[in-house]
Amino acid sequence: MTILVTGATGNVGRNVIEQLVKRGADVRALVRDPVKANFPAGVAVVQGDFLDVDSLRSAMSGVSTLFLLNGVVADEYTQALIALNVAREAGIERIVYLSVIHSDVYVNVPHFAGKFGVERMIEQMGLNATILRPAYYMDNEITIKDVVTGYGIYPMPIGDKGLAMVDARDVGEIAAIELIRREQSATPLPLNRINLVGPDTLTGAGAAAIWSDVLGRAIAFPGNDTAAFEQNLRQFMPSWMAFDMRLMAERFLTDGMLPESGDVDRLTTLLGRPLRSYRDYVAQIAG
Repeated sequence: MTILVTGATGNVGRNVIEQLVKRGADVRALVRDPVKANFPAGVAVVQGDFLDVDSLRSAMSGVSTLFLLNGVVADEYTQALIALNVAREAGIERIVYLSVIHSDVYVNVPHFAGKFGVERMIEQMGLNATILRPAYYMDNEITIKDVVTGYGIYPMPIGDKGLAMVDARDVGEIAAIELIRREQSATPLPLNRINLVGPDTLTGAGAAAIWSDVLGRAIAFPGNDTAAFEQNLRQFMPSWMAFDMRLMAERFLTDGMLPESGDVDRLTTLLGRPLRSYRDYVAQIAG
């Protein structure tokens, strides 16, 4: 029995593969560029693309369980629906889909709304799936490390409501646990949803304070200027994506990204250990 991992060369996908291999699973990785496929021994690599139906059919042939991760791209929704339809055609009845927390709340944010549409398809079509809903990734902070250390400011407009930031390594491990659980079940398991959060709820000022403690010098939080945030992002991503990220940040300010009661305990039980903390992650990348 084979587990197919999509989005395999990304941060989450690599963690999923590593955890599956540790658990002795038969893993197949779908990649666009095999040159980037530096995976553990025993992982079968197949080249393909979500918009190339023939390559998807080939990749899903003989697969029993699917991990579906779609990148934030302009046609993400179309890619996900094609992948799920091909999976259903291939007879795959065990699916883990990587969505996002509050996809049903951040309804004006394109990549959140797209993921919520995919969730609805999964539910309405009666597909057997675990829908994982991660909060904001701590790993995004690596992109601002130089700004924090070089200019003494924490530049992310994450607001005062709080974000329950999660480590991608925890996301990958929980995904692997769910994939194995579905793979090993005698019959396909019913739909369930799991919020993936970290142990702390962080505000902009709180994140800056942690950076200050770790670095041993004052790091300021200049505030929540989402327009400036969009303009900065446009230097290295398409304008539509920068605007998408701005809309997300504006929902950080109005709604936050908060766990539900029991989320942290549920994840701690699943992992059999504490969730990784933001302070530990900052110490890791700052060092």
